[in-house]
Amino acid sequence: MIFSKTCKTLEDTKQLAQVFAQLVTDGAFVSLYGEIGAGKTAFVKLVADALDVKEKVTSPSFVILNEYHSGIIPVYHFDLYRLENEGVSTILDELREYSEGHQLTFVEWAEFSQDEIPFDHLKINVTYSDDDARIYAFEGIGQTSTNIVRRLSETIS
Repeated sequence: MIFSKTCKTLEDTKQLAQVFAQLVTDGAFVSLYGEIGAGKTAFVKLVADALDVKEKVTSPSFVILNEYHSGIIPVYHFDLYRLENEGVSTILDELREYSEGHQLTFVEWAEFSQDEIPFDHLKINVTYSDDDARIYAFEGIGQTSTNIVRRLSETIS
């Protein structure tokens, strides 16, 4: 199942992130796709804020992983861009570990994961529209993630 939502303003994106955050409080593994500047990190920041993360959420581009433990659930934020295909193989075990348990894991530039993303996960593709709005396309892979996308589509019109 795929659900898409166009956000024309930052407030639209904030509302989407708040609803999404409510649906992932039991944990989820999220693969993020989109061009540089599309809004992947901005969405992570808004979701983290909705989950009461107190730390400043920043892009993990140069450190590969940022961890946030002050919110409702732990939030882990990977960025695979600097690793690209060859370097990703060095952290595949960590990606698998961060897909289990009561935590929320985001992986930006998941296309570099060499198809090693856990079976049950959410894909979010962020694109620009002609009027500079952002389109968030959510796809559930596996039963748990598909249920999250279904509930998101039912909640957001």
